[in-house]
Amino acid sequence: MPRFALITGASSGIGLALAEALARRGQALILVARQRDALDSIACELSQRFGVEVLFRVCDLSEPLQISGLLHELEQSGRQIELLVNNAGIGTSGSFLDHDWSSEQELLELNVLAVARLCHGIGAMMERSGGGQILNVASVVGLMPGPWMSSYYASKAFVLNFSEGLREELRGRGIKVSVLCPGPTRTAFFRLAELQTSRFDGGKLMMSPEEVAFRTVRALRRAPAIIIPGWRNRLMAFAVRLLPRWALRKLAGRLNRMALAS
Repeated sequence: MPRFALITGASSGIGLALAEALARRGQALILVARQRDALDSIACELSQRFGVEVLFRVCDLSEPLQISGLLHELEQSGRQIELLVNNAGIGTSGSFLDHDWSSEQELLELNVLAVARLCHGIGAMMERSGGGQILNVASVVGLMPGPWMSSYYASKAFVLNFSEGLREELRGRGIKVSVLCPGPTRTAFFRLAELQTSRFDGGKLMMSPEEVAFRTVRALRRAPAIIIPGWRNRLMAFAVRLLPRWALRKLAGRLNRMALAS
């Protein structure tokens, strides 16, 4: 039986690009997302193109009971997960108090609790089977506060710090943990979060999901603690460490409000 990589949020964007990049290298896959039709089509295409086994599971990871069902199914199937990619996530923009609580709760359930739950459940399976690798997808914005996207920025800060902590905890258990911190990427994220990208979409500030995936999969061989694809994003991450927190708050808030107003 092949060893699988399980990728959440695999129906589009970075998740889909990572699935293709891994399949190209001969990796068997389990794709997880909410869109059955999209997953079915993607699984058939990747399997035919690269000759690998590609399974899919429909699961709303913002629903704890559905996550429990997914973990139970994985446990019962006996399929070995050698790589977990926690990629699924959503964003909201605008004033925190002006949002319905349900949208903020969904963000926190998906971006924070689902990541921790899958790391806990699948991490335990990995330990029993002799080891594995976890890649959690955060963002360079996890390095700073983000007014008018406060919950999203904070959720990515959680993923970043949680992943680094797990890396040290699981080092002696045969499980390698890395965290991916991409910068702006051409995906549906900005549209779904109701943000405009016209000010910088035409330039070189935004990477394609395929480029992010290529650099990430190549880096996974070394299993570094933090993967920041692209020199511009690495420069941004370095600059963030030099600025005082009050300046970061003001700068991020101004940029986010500009994106809302565009």
